[in-house]
Amino acid sequence: MTTWDVSRRIATGRGNGAASHCLGGAVEDRAEERGPQASPEGRAPSRVVRRGLGLGGTTAGLAFFCASLSPSLLPRSWILQGVVGGVAAILGYGLGCMVAVALRRLGLVPSGRARAVAWRLVITAGAVICASVLWFSADWQREVRATMGMDTRIAWFQPLIAILAAATFAVLLGVARSIRLGTRKLIGLLGRFIPPLVAQVAGVVVVVLLINVFANDVLFAGLVEVVNTTSSVANRATEPGVEPPRSPELSGGPGSLVPWGTLGRMGRDFVGRATTVAELKAFTGGEAVQPIRVYAGLESASSYREQARLAVRELRRTGGFQREALALMGTTGTGWVDEKAAAALEYMYAGDTALVAMQYSYLPSWLSFLLDRSKAARASRALLDAVRAELARMREEERPRLLVFGESLGSYGMEAAFGGLDRMVVWTDGVLLAGPPNANPIWSELVTHRDPGTPMWRPVYRGGERVRFGQYPADLDGPPVDVAYLQNASDPVVWWRPDLVWRKPEWLQEPRGPDVAPAMRWYPVVTFWQVVVDLLFANDVPPGHGHRYGVNVADGWAAVAAPDGWTEADTARLRKVLAAIPA
Repeated sequence: MTTWDVSRRIATGRGNGAASHCLGGAVEDRAEERGPQASPEGRAPSRVVRRGLGLGGTTAGLAFFCASLSPSLLPRSWILQGVVGGVAAILGYGLGCMVAVALRRLGLVPSGRARAVAWRLVITAGAVICASVLWFSADWQREVRATMGMDTRIAWFQPLIAILAAATFAVLLGVARSIRLGTRKLIGLLGRFIPPLVAQVAGVVVVVLLINVFANDVLFAGLVEVVNTTSSVANRATEPGVEPPRSPELSGGPGSLVPWGTLGRMGRDFVGRATTVAELKAFTGGEAVQPIRVYAGLESASSYREQARLAVRELRRTGGFQREALALMGTTGTGWVDEKAAAALEYMYAGDTALVAMQYSYLPSWLSFLLDRSKAARASRALLDAVRAELARMREEERPRLLVFGESLGSYGMEAAFGGLDRMVVWTDGVLLAGPPNANPIWSELVTHRDPGTPMWRPVYRGGERVRFGQYPADLDGPPVDVAYLQNASDPVVWWRPDLVWRKPEWLQEPRGPDVAPAMRWYPVVTFWQVVVDLLFANDVPPGHGHRYGVNVADGWAAVAAPDGWTEADTARLRKVLAAIPA
């Protein structure tokens, strides 16, 4: 049997069951047009799952698969590409079927001959185009890796990508058609007792509700429960090599108001890995003091407000309000604080610093962001209010410099705590925020109202007098500013937002960011899905790309909080020291 014979049999619905049936109810053969009166689709409902593919859905599915092979913000493996391609294909198939149904409702039904020709074109052209795009996809992935300074020698098995994508597509299509079959059976059952139209509406509504309940209350709730249980167990663990501090200037140490056991895993890391006086002296070549690190875990107090009050009492005990610089360190979901950002400040001030942080969740940042990002805002606001209230009782000349740091969800919490740029500038002496999510309120306002002609990935706000954005050290050069943002052009955390589904983002317009591949293009739905996948692997790239900011925090602090006498040479030395600190 020739390819053309296969095409003819597919197009006419002979030989492979009724071909051309779609993902969620779209059917493209003439027998389907007789409607539910003859029978649900004029044939045995059980064959819904076994039917062939629809022309419209197949065309769109192949197009989406090819689009998914194009590069996105971050590199990916051939295995991941296969899964990404399969999901993209099923999304395209569903949309194509919906369009086919809409056209059929408008009476735009092609003749049998036209359908046969169309199938031949789809099969031949689709095969050629997919093979070509698969071939070029390896070069595109090498291009992405090259922009990030990664090894371009990669394994990229095009045939296996196609097979894995097809398998992923088949599984998802089977699930969707099984749901469709169940819906038809339910409608048939209800049709015995109520009018057909009412039965159809009721059946669809019931199935949608059941899917929603299963997805939210079973799958997602189960995932959250598993992650929460796992995270809470991990929160009680302690990393190897981390021991209770011997210095009274550290929470969990001698005389601390915060017991070591209540700090949580990330809190114990924060205080247990504090920079030592010996390390500071080696850097400064002179005198140094033991830095203060204060931390309040979820188990340290009963509420965010009580945690904040406990942290302030701990700052009083350790003498934190008498240090030259006092920094509020915004944490991610699990309570993590970027050690490079913390150590950088301590090296700059020879240890004459007090860093304070609070934990607000056991969950990782991405899950905290989805479930309740307001926790980050409430915890940050509680800490900010408690510290400012204590500072208000001090004479102005005795107050330390109040600094703020936040990364990822920690930056969101800090922004939400201030509520606006003016308060952030007036209430603090310097703010450094890294990898801000697109939902950050102040960041969004600044980027939206950036100076004309400046790109979204490196905006300039009002001439850069108060705020500066940077990815590379040179981006932050210039006079000191009040607020500095570190944002990589390839960071999906910064750029992901829901309207990527239907709108081309400004960060993909020319000129584009320095580490965004020239071959990256925006495709409806597909680019949204690609960037969602990028979010999951945003830290699996070298520092300075993706969601990793590494030693660039040294330049960020130098831009907003450099101590007297600090030079560019000092920043360069600090970068070398920070590079030796494990990520």
